[in-house]
Amino acid sequence: MRRIALAACLLCTLGLGGCVAAAAVGAAGAVVGTGVAVTGATVGAGVDLVTTSDKERRAKEKKRRKQEERERRKAEKEAEREARRHG
Repeated sequence: MRRIALAACLLCTLGLGGCVAAAAVGAAGAVVGTGVAVTGATVGAGVDLVTTSDKERRAKEKKRRKQEERERRKAEKEAEREARRHG
């Protein structure tokens, strides 16, 4: 498992140059140790992005309604201006 992770890190460093590549290779051992924790955090963040709570949904709906109201008022004002100008 560790060899596979080290090989993957080495392959990833092919595009990197100089000191960056050396630092990446040196960090390979740390990557292996924290890989499980990072994977769990990534999965959790993905689930948070896909799911929306009721509170978030209500806030988004409220924001959408406010924007629609602003646009409606703006259109009404524009129509009034046009009516005054031509009428």
